[in-house]
Amino acid sequence: MARLLVVHHSPTRSLQTLTEAVVAGASDDEIEGVEVVVRPALEATADDVLAADGYLLGTSANFGYMSGALKHFFDSTFLQVGGALDPTGAADDSGAGPTVKRPYGLYVHGRYDTTGAVRSVQSIVGALGWRQGYDVLEVLGDVGEAETEAAYELGGTIAALLTT
Repeated sequence: MARLLVVHHSPTRSLQTLTEAVVAGASDDEIEGVEVVVRPALEATADDVLAADGYLLGTSANFGYMSGALKHFFDSTFLQVGGALDPTGAADDSGAGPTVKRPYGLYVHGRYDTTGAVRSVQSIVGALGWRQGYDVLEVLGDVGEAETEAAYELGGTIAALLTT
């Protein structure tokens, strides 16, 4: 059975709503053969990442960057799961580790701007060699029905990619 790992930092009602919708979409009854594992970013481990076949990442946009919790997740797992650095210490996107080419999805919530948060996550997953499985869901302000539906679709799409 394929495993989808949802790593999130959901400190607000808005992010909790998005995370719940992402998980519901990934767990849709129409999708068979996928186990959905949900971990708060501060609890997710390298073993969780290595055991998964795909990833959904959720974060707030904080001061133009991903949440500190999601950054901690990447800091504490990066090298163990196959991340690579070039001689200058920058991310090396040659991606030869054991998680290379696994699909991921990303959802980001912010009040004013999500650009820096998206860019920072994409930089790291690029150095892991993961492949983007669906459009990034960027939500500004209040989370309504349209955003919840988009989160559900994101979760379902990434889970469905693991069934093929």
